[in-house]
Amino acid sequence: MWALTLLLLASIARAVTPNAMLRAMPILPKFSVPNGTVLPNITTIYYFDQLINHNNPGLGTFQQRYWMNLEFYKPGGPIILMTPAEDNADGRNIFLTNFSITGLIAQQQNGAAILIEHRFFGYSNPYDNLTSQSLALLTIQQAIDDIAYFATTADLPMPGGDAVKPGQAPWILVGGSYSGALVSYTMVNKPGIFWAGYASSAVVEAITDYYDYFTPIHEYMPQNCSSDIQAVIAYLDGMYAANDTAGIQTLQEAFSLGGLKHVGDFATAREWQSMQPDDGPGSMFYEFCDALEVKGGVNAGPDGWGLDHAIKSWGNYWNTTYYHYICHDQDAETCLGSFDPTDIYWTNISVDNANRSWFWMVCNQEGFYRVGPPEGQPAVVSRILQPSFYERECVYMFPEAFASPPNTPTAKTNAMYAGWNVNVSRLFFANGLRDPWRGVTVSADGLNKPNATNMPIYMSDGLHCSDMFMYNGVVDPTVAAVQEAGLMYMKEWLAEWKPSAS
Repeated sequence: MWALTLLLLASIARAVTPNAMLRAMPILPKFSVPNGTVLPNITTIYYFDQLINHNNPGLGTFQQRYWMNLEFYKPGGPIILMTPAEDNADGRNIFLTNFSITGLIAQQQNGAAILIEHRFFGYSNPYDNLTSQSLALLTIQQAIDDIAYFATTADLPMPGGDAVKPGQAPWILVGGSYSGALVSYTMVNKPGIFWAGYASSAVVEAITDYYDYFTPIHEYMPQNCSSDIQAVIAYLDGMYAANDTAGIQTLQEAFSLGGLKHVGDFATAREWQSMQPDDGPGSMFYEFCDALEVKGGVNAGPDGWGLDHAIKSWGNYWNTTYYHYICHDQDAETCLGSFDPTDIYWTNISVDNANRSWFWMVCNQEGFYRVGPPEGQPAVVSRILQPSFYERECVYMFPEAFASPPNTPTAKTNAMYAGWNVNVSRLFFANGLRDPWRGVTVSADGLNKPNATNMPIYMSDGLHCSDMFMYNGVVDPTVAAVQEAGLMYMKEWLAEWKPSAS
């Protein structure tokens, strides 16, 4: 039922984990260093005895998985640490190679690259389930403490690996999206451990009603497509405000979604269309816009074709293309309905369930509910979608923790970890102009945070975490400029490092 919602939630990770590229990536050979030692394959899994609860070490430890690449390492070089955060870290080995900014920093600086799995994601779990009781130990602070404890106590499986802790060697923390925010949060909360940080599309400002997610999408999608989407959304919202249930039912039936029991699920089904206007002609997003805007070989003007044509063509595209893509042979309620608290999506407590783990953080600390905008602003997503729609889901998924929809304490999160007010030396921020998540980064519209040499803030024309992957710099010179600046600052800052321990 949740293929659609998962597509929406995946937007935070989509650019960070390009699965299609990973599948196409050639298997890397084993590399040899001058002394003849054969380096371990970068798919080799190591295990670190991580504290279950940093506030109560007596509870013992769990095995936290990590991976390493020593291809570029030379004694005296830095340790570059990254977590892919809200996902299983298997298959994320690209972040250890010079296909990524992490690996390129390692190559430039003769460093070792390490990828560590976030607690309660993948198979790095303190407990063998994801109940609310277990997930009580899934917090931003515990994740920060994990990173710090690893850096300060791990004896790395490499020559001299017991003598490269902070103070003995410079450590650099790298991340993108939520893991980019973790870079900022960690350097705020644990100063002095990491000499430098690189934070890509770092979602540092927790927020409940994140309607600005759709602002860059509205601004950079084809204008005629945006106009027609807005017309349909306004029509739906107008009927909802007037309690015109018959009209809503007729509209749902145009999309063969008459069987959906709740209009909120219908509104969510509309949301996917605005997700990724970055793939270029031939992508599914532009296929959809062409379906709306090309009629008889003629492309609509900036105002689109209007409501009637938009409903007909949008419904036809949904029925002939996208519904089967996400729902296969399921009926509409089974595929898209979200109001049955007994559904396995809400009750599955098995490990390696990234959506459940991430949603715990969303409900408790992060918010990030992608909702319709206030009245008077362009709407490419329905205003039916408000924080209450998603907060209800917190109760469904975690009834032991929430007897009623929570008011996610985002202000507390921002107070603890600085949010937009971060001011940390040797922290490089990289953002993308067209990133839907830009509104919660330090490049948010109206924030006007200064670009300083001690905390540089660079922005490309790219999207979410575009600068994390070197191939994006090949096709977009603005992304390349950000990557080059990041590498330059890492080089300058590492040249200033001096050991403080032997």
